[in-house]
Amino acid sequence: MPVQLDDLREATRDGMALAYWAARQPDVPAIVSPHGDRTFAALNARANALARALRSRGLVPGDAIALLVGNRPEFAEVVAAAQRAGLRFTPVNWHLTGDEAGYVVDDCDAKAFVADARYATSAARAGDCAPGARVRLAVGGAIDGFESYDDVVAGYDDSDLDDPVVGSSMLYTSGTTGRPKGVRRKATPSAVGNLFRYRAGEDVHLCTGPLYHAAPLAFSLVSPLHAGVGVVVMDGWDARETLALVARHRVTHSHMVPTMFHRLLALPDDVRAGADVSSLRLVLHGAAPCPVHVKQAIIDWWGPVLLEYYAATEGLGTFVTSEEWLTRPGTVGKPFVPGSIRVLDEHGDDVPPGVVGTVYLKSLPGARFEYHHDPVKTESAYRGDFFTLGDVGRLDEDGYLYLTDRSSELIISGGVNIYPAEVEAELLAHPAVADAAVIGVPDEDLGETVMAVVEVRDGVETSDALAEELVAFCRDRIAHYKCPRTVDFVDALPRHDNGKLYRRLLRDRYRAAAVDAGGSS
Repeated sequence: MPVQLDDLREATRDGMALAYWAARQPDVPAIVSPHGDRTFAALNARANALARALRSRGLVPGDAIALLVGNRPEFAEVVAAAQRAGLRFTPVNWHLTGDEAGYVVDDCDAKAFVADARYATSAARAGDCAPGARVRLAVGGAIDGFESYDDVVAGYDDSDLDDPVVGSSMLYTSGTTGRPKGVRRKATPSAVGNLFRYRAGEDVHLCTGPLYHAAPLAFSLVSPLHAGVGVVVMDGWDARETLALVARHRVTHSHMVPTMFHRLLALPDDVRAGADVSSLRLVLHGAAPCPVHVKQAIIDWWGPVLLEYYAATEGLGTFVTSEEWLTRPGTVGKPFVPGSIRVLDEHGDDVPPGVVGTVYLKSLPGARFEYHHDPVKTESAYRGDFFTLGDVGRLDEDGYLYLTDRSSELIISGGVNIYPAEVEAELLAHPAVADAAVIGVPDEDLGETVMAVVEVRDGVETSDALAEELVAFCRDRIAHYKCPRTVDFVDALPRHDNGKLYRRLLRDRYRAAAVDAGGSS
């Protein structure tokens, strides 16, 4: 579809990109989900009505709105309404307890709170913890103390706003240590240029992850909608269902995480052989290190459609195409702005190419983030214009970045640094392994020793013999000091919905077990 770029840029600046597409392709599906569908016209109209409803209840530009909502059309409506009403929106992880969710709703200074009836108990408790959120709307059913979202939206004019004001966002970090922190930015997550090379009205994006996470929100909702591309929204991820949706909707684009790739590859050979993935043109992936053999296998299956990135809630770092990656397996690419990546030693000095250090990213003009209510944490993350996410890696002679692990996940055994991701990649290559995590456990002699926690594939029996086989498998492939001394089998590893491992939870569990058994703390 022909795009009037000046008109689209102006609409985007005002938070009205959705309105631009609603006027030009009103009947094209914008959201397809198990909880209802929306055309571009319908999604835009409901966003307008919600924006007016919030204004009538006293919200003004700069105020905050929190949403504890699953993957359903109303999530997109709230985001679009905030974008055009000048509001700062914060999505809340619906896995949190009521008290944890209430902390986020209160800490973000929300004056409005939209919640999904599926999480009614948590939502009600969160509301009790956030008295400032006086406007409360319930989606998909009743919640005590909340107005009906549908009834409220139905009561307001749904024509385009005459005076739109662009909104902003504040997403919360995972909170691996202490309370999660809000990451404030001046603008709402949006498309990064034409990264996806979208074709408006023709392409289809598959959203595989929960929309409260930064990557699915930016890459699988805001970006496609701003480009006039409809989104098929999954409500919970499943490998077989992913392939079915790709074929049914002729999906062209998606965003996935390495754990999804591994589980897609673990499907029976006949299922993979029968899957129609010919429509796929670009699949973005990130959030966690992707083992080389896993990525290679996906490229062999789907073709060179993968585009990897290195980023986090705090900022964006690198991209690498499949073609580039195939010439440098394991890289996460070059910085999307030259000179915006540095690798520093413990003294803050740049290290030579090939030397491992802490990775720093440059904050772009106008894009500097801050941690809400925490200026000390904000300043500690920066060295001048550069900030770190705590990742460890190296640059090669040509400026390509390779990540080793996170500094906080480092295992120090006998004074030697061991990076869990490297060991996990080897374990995942074993045909019996569905998922794996590597942690350090207390040892009186070495300080820490390496332990593997393994989830096996369906039909595989766990045993001491299998544990020994996995250790031997690693010892054939990497230095012996890096290999696990012990292996424990679990039904499922604890992972965030974005694919990241709750490594601290595992460490705490096994360290507590070591103490209980009389080991050192």
